[in-house]
Amino acid sequence: MASSHPSAAPTAPARSLSGLLPFLHPYRGRIAAALLFLILAALATLAFPLALRTLIDAGMGTSAERNAQALALRGRFSTLFGVAVALGIFSAARFYMVSWLGERITADLRNAVYTHVLRQSPQFFETTQSGEVLSRLTTDTTLVQTVVGSSLSMGLRNAVIGLGALVMLVWTNPYTMGVVLLMMVVVVLPGMWIGRRVRRLSRTSQDCIADSSAIAAEILNAVPVVQSYTAEPQEAARFARATESAFAAAVRRTSARALLVAFIIIANAGLLLWGLYRGTEAVLAGQMSAGHLGQTVVYVALLAGAVAVLGEVYGDLLRAAGATERLMELLASESPVSSPAHPTALPVTGHGLAVAFEQVNFHYPSRPGVAALQDFSLTLSPGETVALVGASGAGKTTVFQLLQRFYDVDNADGAGSAPQGRIYLNGIDLRALALQTLRSHIGTVPQDAVIFSASALDNIRYGNPQASDAEVKVAAQAAFAHDFLQALPEGYATFLGERGVRLSGGQRQRIAIARALLKNPALLLLDEATSALDAESERMVQAALDSALQRSTGQRTTLVIAHRLATVKNADRIVVLEHGRIVEQGRHEELLALNGVYAQLAALQFSA
Repeated sequence: MASSHPSAAPTAPARSLSGLLPFLHPYRGRIAAALLFLILAALATLAFPLALRTLIDAGMGTSAERNAQALALRGRFSTLFGVAVALGIFSAARFYMVSWLGERITADLRNAVYTHVLRQSPQFFETTQSGEVLSRLTTDTTLVQTVVGSSLSMGLRNAVIGLGALVMLVWTNPYTMGVVLLMMVVVVLPGMWIGRRVRRLSRTSQDCIADSSAIAAEILNAVPVVQSYTAEPQEAARFARATESAFAAAVRRTSARALLVAFIIIANAGLLLWGLYRGTEAVLAGQMSAGHLGQTVVYVALLAGAVAVLGEVYGDLLRAAGATERLMELLASESPVSSPAHPTALPVTGHGLAVAFEQVNFHYPSRPGVAALQDFSLTLSPGETVALVGASGAGKTTVFQLLQRFYDVDNADGAGSAPQGRIYLNGIDLRALALQTLRSHIGTVPQDAVIFSASALDNIRYGNPQASDAEVKVAAQAAFAHDFLQALPEGYATFLGERGVRLSGGQRQRIAIARALLKNPALLLLDEATSALDAESERMVQAALDSALQRSTGQRTTLVIAHRLATVKNADRIVVLEHGRIVEQGRHEELLALNGVYAQLAALQFSA
């Protein structure tokens, strides 16, 4: 059940984070304003040591100058307070602008990833667990938000302050601080080596977290099954192993990052203290004033603080680089099924859709060695009701999957553009239609009814968001759902719970049928639509479906999958599948007379 993660070669954080540039571009005006406030706040910070130097030197004059000194001191303290006010205003403006950018870009990134995933074909979910996608949407985007909304701003601010402090130190103490600068460059190289390891470990840690999220998402959706098999201890143990693996990866990442931070702080502190020691010697030798030394001390403190913060920020950047890589992998994934650049319009006559399969071959990507359909040819006339029957695995559901273009038919060479067979709707190749156009004309009732965490009214209206309440109720009545919906505590406004846990299987199925009827599609696909119903409910829903088919005679084409043959005895045509091939087709009585596969299935079911 473990998910697979694409491998990625180590890259620099800047290159990994470059995937965020398209999300930053629309807000370049706000980014420019944030940078302006950031620079102004940094300059205000750098102005403090200069004012401090003049304050100290002016305060150490002779006694004859005391009155003038007092007036000068008041002026200089006022200047310092003005600098502090400017620093507070600029810092607050920078904080607001950068935090806004972090929240906005994170929201845009989540929306982009979620929208992109929704457009992926089912093939994508054969190899990617939904829990992993959720991990990327939550944990990874939170890391990106931390960088864009906080760490990056802190890093830029401290980079400007540190660079400014370093320039001032080299300017005022050129020889000593020149040596310090040269040594700092040497210190950076091993720091970069440690940083590469932190980035790799950060990616591994995020992958482990995604694995545990995937396990949790899978099991929480199957709690009744887990409890019925008393498998709670083993599932708890499996999740604990995943979280322990994530913890171990996080510890390795944290250890490497702690080593990086310690190395940067200790190495740079040692160098700066050496420079400060040389400055103190210069004061004692009379080569530097006390104010000059005070200025140097503050600049050294600013530089040391900036370096320490930059070490922390670099660790955050490394973590965010791994998270961004994972998000960009999702955004870079391309669905093998997509709308053509110049789609063809689907001619609709109001008499249902004509469907034609011509020598279709298909293998599921996850099972390339087993043919789901082989040389499959089938035509449905507009308004015709056709039933697909056969044993499990015969290819019935695959027909539905291909009709909705969740997959495309096989290509002649396995990768080229020439398909092995074609599917047509009203004479138009499915590949020439826009996906939205194609699917808007198809209504589906799956075997496992999907109920959303919303009211009954909203669940049915999902088939036609523009439908009125009255139209929703008409569809519910046609699916024999009206009575039990009216009996709910709040009627149609009753919240149905996650996956419809408050309803029985038959009730969920009738809501799904009402949803499809409300859509009123030209092509209706029923995949064992009555499978979850008891005998009485099945009779009512089958009557509702028959009534709907009769009312739409000549206006809707219907394709039905059925294991229980009694539900399709009245179909216009029954098609029998075996191992992906059509072996028989005809009306119920005709197939019984053939005494073939269908007759054997019928004998088993009707005799039982």
